[in-house]
Amino acid sequence: MHQLNLATISNLLIATALWAGNAIAGRILVSSAAVSPVTLSAVRWGLAALLLLPLGWRVFAPQSALWQNKKRFLLLGLFGVGSYNVLLYLALETSTAINVTLIGASMPIWMLFIGTVFYQTKPSALQLLGAVVSLLGVAIVLTRGELSTLLSMQMVAGDLLIMLATILWAFYSWMLSRPGTSTERQWPWAQFLMAQVFVGLLWTGFFDGFEIAAGDAYLHLNLWTASLILFVAVGPSLIAYRCWGLGVNGAGPTVAAFFANFIPLFTAILSAAMLGEPPQLFHGVAFALIVGGIVISARKQ
Repeated sequence: MHQLNLATISNLLIATALWAGNAIAGRILVSSAAVSPVTLSAVRWGLAALLLLPLGWRVFAPQSALWQNKKRFLLLGLFGVGSYNVLLYLALETSTAINVTLIGASMPIWMLFIGTVFYQTKPSALQLLGAVVSLLGVAIVLTRGELSTLLSMQMVAGDLLIMLATILWAFYSWMLSRPGTSTERQWPWAQFLMAQVFVGLLWTGFFDGFEIAAGDAYLHLNLWTASLILFVAVGPSLIAYRCWGLGVNGAGPTVAAFFANFIPLFTAILSAAMLGEPPQLFHGVAFALIVGGIVISARKQ
């Protein structure tokens, strides 16, 4: 039985706050030409795998549930680790921050749609209403309270990439809430995450091969860029994915998706803090609407 308690809320907020930091760090690294997008994802998950290996190495044992669920983890690694992050960093090359985060805020809609079509979970009227209210809150924070800004938005290639990434993440979240075997339910968290990171790294390496072959791969390290890459390998990767998994299992994939709308809010607040700007009234209004959407959607449960 899914329950939205304090522990679940905390896990989902920690994950979204760290992913907001990932969006900022990723923008800095990609826009400054410090590292190419796919190579950034490959280096990020390579470091994450090395850091996680001392805790999760038993996942490679012959009797591990990983081998019993090869097809499942090929998809989990592709949707949640491999393709999502590659598509996000590629989208940041051509798309604006407003477009990327606003399209990403459509995740609750996709979560409801995928649940209906593939998992026979019909959305309630309250969940649909909650999605609209939460999306309005995201629109307010991204347009700084001037909704007319939405009329000037233009679609670019990066928008389609982040749309695809959002759909794949919705599939990933639904799969997280449906363990493949009873053995997997008792799996130590480090091994479960190690399986995803390992398979996701294989996918990322495959994608990075195309970037290398095209001559578009590059990596320029200094103390600043190395620190940012280490941050995205630890916080938005290991810690955030662990917290998101706990949050999805606690609240259910549909309600958890609404928490993803905190990412653009946290991104805006972090960006403002880096520029020395205090929070504005529209930040408070957006926060209230996003929380309102979560409360409305969770009432069914």
